[in-house]
Amino acid sequence: MTPSRQPGPVAIFLAFALAYFLSALLRAVTATLAPVFGSELGLSAGDLGLLAGAYFLGFAAMQLPLGAALDRFGPRRALLVLLSAAVLGCVGFALAQGLTSLVLSRALIGVGVSACLMAPLTAYRRLFAPALQMRANSWMLMAGSLGMVASTVPVQWALTVLSWRGLFWVLAGALLVAMVAIGRFAPGPARGTPEERAGGSGRYRDIVRHPLFVASAPLGFFNYGGMVAIQALWAGPWLTEIGGASAKQAAEGLFVINGAMLLAFFVWGLLLPRLAARGIDAPWLLRRGLVLPLAILPLNLALGEAAGAMLWALWCVACTFVAVSQPAVGAAFPAAQAGRALSAFNLVIFLGVFSVQWGLGLAIDGFRASGASTSEAYRWAFAAFWACSLLSWLWFLRKCPRSEPASCP
Repeated sequence: MTPSRQPGPVAIFLAFALAYFLSALLRAVTATLAPVFGSELGLSAGDLGLLAGAYFLGFAAMQLPLGAALDRFGPRRALLVLLSAAVLGCVGFALAQGLTSLVLSRALIGVGVSACLMAPLTAYRRLFAPALQMRANSWMLMAGSLGMVASTVPVQWALTVLSWRGLFWVLAGALLVAMVAIGRFAPGPARGTPEERAGGSGRYRDIVRHPLFVASAPLGFFNYGGMVAIQALWAGPWLTEIGGASAKQAAEGLFVINGAMLLAFFVWGLLLPRLAARGIDAPWLLRRGLVLPLAILPLNLALGEAAGAMLWALWCVACTFVAVSQPAVGAAFPAAQAGRALSAFNLVIFLGVFSVQWGLGLAIDGFRASGASTSEAYRWAFAAFWACSLLSWLWFLRKCPRSEPASCP
């Protein structure tokens, strides 16, 4: 391709956004399908947590090799190879006959879409100015929220025409379309020597020892991972088992939650360049903004069945402050290490998602087995998650104190 025919920023963004849209839809669809899996396959809360979390386990397993691949081979090649695995995972899920095959297929889907956010963030780190990077990062998350929205009421409508198996055949075809767009528009390997692209053997060690990474990692695990875990799975069962909503009403509630997230990330994309111009950086936002979700979650637990979709949407929107942590970590390293830095932090996030999704399910089942009511079991499990989130924020305050306005030491 000649320089005059290089794709512009909009084409690059849209190609990546389509893949990430499908990745987010696949991530969240288990929340909408949970009642179907429960009735048709007899899955328990722990089974549902394992099934939903398998995606994140496969996703997390790829992050460290993915980071090196992104830096060495470029976003396009790495993403295309992995999306092929996602197509196979969707086909396997459509054909699965039991929990084991469902879990394995969902883990393969997680492996396959593991680059759908890291590939564009790496590309944006190389191609765009810092202010445009922050905007593109936020609007990628908006594309993901659109996928989450599509996983709710639209999926519920689709189930009136297709079975859940047919839905996954359609998703396999959509991933193939995304692969064509990625092949046409995504950038190839970064310029530079092979040594610059490959990096040294100690790079990950240096990355995880960086002060900003050390300070932010617990936030990524509990606060960011927990937001995704609840949005992608446990908000749905809360609405049905605690709030008494039907499957259709729960899908409509999830639509509200994910729609609010979509709007929030759109607004973040508009605001972040302006905030950066005024010297308001990611640590400043994390220190102050995370007070909101830490205050809202106990309110939701106290309200119990009265905590409906609007209040959970409010909590999720308040949690979006934590999303600035990931691009901040990527920006703290040279562009040649961006893939590894972003993927290492993504590994922390998605280990957190897997742990919180499965851990909440196990805790709910455990409290029920000890004699607690369903409402009590959910509240105690979510309260334990809240305590972990609070401790991770206090850790961040300790490592990035208020007296240092620009960044962590």
